[in-house]
Amino acid sequence: MVTTFTILLMITSLLMIVLILLHKGRGGGLSDMFGGGSSTGLGGSSVAERNLDRITVGTGVLWFTCIIALGLLLKAGA
Repeated sequence: MVTTFTILLMITSLLMIVLILLHKGRGGGLSDMFGGGSSTGLGGSSVAERNLDRITVGTGVLWFTCIIALGLLLKAGA
């Protein structure tokens, strides 16, 4: 059981990295500090961005659940 959660945790960790890197930058970085970031935030989020947000949140919940389950399993086994 621990092996299953460990593999699932590794997969969701890699998926979280990829999904977060796919998100569009929303400003507020170093370029904005020096006046280089003139982003237009007037438009709403597209359907693809909203779906990417939902998938990222779902993956994050699964990732968090794996961490809690592994912690409980390892504590019970120790």
